[in-house]
Amino acid sequence: MLGVGRRKPCFEGVSASKIWLRSFSGAAKELTVRDALNSALDEEMSADPNVFWMGEEVGEYQGAYKVSSGLLDTYGPNRVLDTPITEAGFAGIGVGAACYGPRPVIEFMTFNFSMQAIDHIINSAAKACYMSAGQISVPIVFRGPNGAATGVGAQHSLCYAAWYGSCPGLKMLVPYSAEDACGLLKAAIRDPDPVVFLENELLYGESFPVSAEVLDSNFCLPIRKAKIEREGKDVTITTFSKMVGYALKAAEILSKESVINLRSIRPLDTYTINASVRKTNRLVKVDEGFPQHGVGAEIWFILHFHASVVEESFGYLDAPVERIAGADVPMPYAATLERIAVPQIEDIVNAAKRACYRSVPFEATA
Repeated sequence: MLGVGRRKPCFEGVSASKIWLRSFSGAAKELTVRDALNSALDEEMSADPNVFWMGEEVGEYQGAYKVSSGLLDTYGPNRVLDTPITEAGFAGIGVGAACYGPRPVIEFMTFNFSMQAIDHIINSAAKACYMSAGQISVPIVFRGPNGAATGVGAQHSLCYAAWYGSCPGLKMLVPYSAEDACGLLKAAIRDPDPVVFLENELLYGESFPVSAEVLDSNFCLPIRKAKIEREGKDVTITTFSKMVGYALKAAEILSKESVINLRSIRPLDTYTINASVRKTNRLVKVDEGFPQHGVGAEIWFILHFHASVVEESFGYLDAPVERIAGADVPMPYAATLERIAVPQIEDIVNAAKRACYRSVPFEATA
């Protein structure tokens, strides 16, 4: 069945980066992230009979967050499969199926539970193509909510961007808006390699304006292409997922900052990051995860050492790189402590001001 109904993968190449040069037309429409994910899955399942969905409560209950609403009725229990509560079991079944042609979409109720299945994700899915000298392709998507929600405690709040972003053989995408959710999920499903797709629970119900092009069934975003959400000249702010919204609000307060929505963590769009830094000469990295070995640390490493990736940007910096991350502790349950443990808008504002040599009250940065 491999190849039946398959659609062109959306991976950035020479021409893929030109997608954003096209002008959008038509009146804007509001779409929630939940509906964007549902629409993308529906369209890919309709176009490719190899695509199927599997996970806990994705069928009869229509998903823990209702992302799979209506799909069981449309495609039946052979393509929308409810599973027992055993992440290792259904992830392993999905990886095995992907090796023979089907294109599974595996839902974790929270990515914290993907720890139960990490052997299949890392040792099986991520390494199969390399260890088989390219003979085995594993076109599988592991998706679900990631990072801190509200009042769910330490065992449901971890950000796995750095975990899975560090593993060769995987691709890792992190949508922010409805446009991201729709275009990136389609790209993930069409890709020949295993993709980890990290969503955010607090964004599922949030509405975003989308163009007529986004609503078209052929819409797809290229992997490894960041989006400049806001152009500025003073400071470059790089971030992903829920923190993009925080960065945009901070930029409204500051008025002259560029905000880059990374979208793809692995592979990372180093070109867009470096081009912006060479323009603004300052960088603030915002990462919801732990500060040590996080995504922000990787961006700094690229800027400082990876001159072979693009023209070296370290010499363009007029100020030390500012790094905003979550607290280096398990997520607290109490609301007041939880807020302190997650980056906030004022943290981004103060970091940008420090990068521009503006004084910041000590209590605001403690």
